[in-house]
Amino acid sequence: MTTRPVRFYQVGSFAVGNRLLEDGDRTVQSDLNRANSIDSGHRACQGCGEALGARYALDAAMRATNGQMVAVNATGCLEVFSTPYPETSWRIAWLHSLFGNAPAVATGVSAAMRVKGKPEVRVVAQAGDGGTVDIGFGCLSGMFERNDDVLFICYDNEGYMNTGVQRSAATPPAARTATTDAVGPEPGNAFGQGKDLPRLAMAHDIAYVATATVADLHDLEAKVERAMQFRGARYLHILVPCPLGWGSASDDTIHIARLAKETGLFPVFEAEYGKVTSVSHIRRRTPVEEYLSIQRRYAHLFGKKPRTEVIARIQAIADRNIERYGLITDETVGATREVTA
Repeated sequence: MTTRPVRFYQVGSFAVGNRLLEDGDRTVQSDLNRANSIDSGHRACQGCGEALGARYALDAAMRATNGQMVAVNATGCLEVFSTPYPETSWRIAWLHSLFGNAPAVATGVSAAMRVKGKPEVRVVAQAGDGGTVDIGFGCLSGMFERNDDVLFICYDNEGYMNTGVQRSAATPPAARTATTDAVGPEPGNAFGQGKDLPRLAMAHDIAYVATATVADLHDLEAKVERAMQFRGARYLHILVPCPLGWGSASDDTIHIARLAKETGLFPVFEAEYGKVTSVSHIRRRTPVEEYLSIQRRYAHLFGKKPRTEVIARIQAIADRNIERYGLITDETVGATREVTA
């Protein structure tokens, strides 16, 4: 992905997308003709990262496809808060599938469009981490193996938030959930468990795999548009902080997503056909304590007797990610913020 420096301005409002930039540098969200794929009236929690991620990603996909798109949605938070029967907040062609079969349903929709002679209609499937990393993993791997023409988006809030904040295979180590109590010698979720879905997707050698966060709108939109330039199976993994499940302030969602990237705990990168092609470098290396301490799911690591040994193990994970993906270089430390041209 080619990039160039872009100057950011303070607009003095809550407008997303920065309308003071030149037209070519603006985000989809600053376009008055954006699709508004998911509109007002939904029942997401205040500060919900998944609601932001879905709107940003699908509006970008609608622009990339000139509105010729169908979305298939697994059961989960996004489906529940956006479509309480008989209401809906979706303004696009949208289907609800079961918890674990969104990839298979999306495959069927894509095949139907091909048979109907409408290959210009693209298909996006979406699910939370539970419907992606756990329950839907078999269907998703099959979709990758068959190279079905679907972009699958995982909105990762690191747990089963809709059903009571239970652990998923995307829940990070030491995090407290309803099923990983903060007790014992290793409180919270166990180390060494779970799945790294972006790397598993890369192992299938599909055309495009990328990660993103809701903290960098330009990067997220550029990756959706890049994904739509390919045919075949593609995968986008978006980190979407959950104030309810993470125990964070509703106005800290973007800040927390940015810290996840700046600590190295959530590496942001692109890969094509199994090979990493670009990474979003860390601008200001941040210790993991700054990220962990503002989330109540990690409160047991702090207090009168901080669990420094557990924090050190989490820091080691961040350091390994930084080394694995080359997230820090001499040239990028302190560099100007870059976005896709």
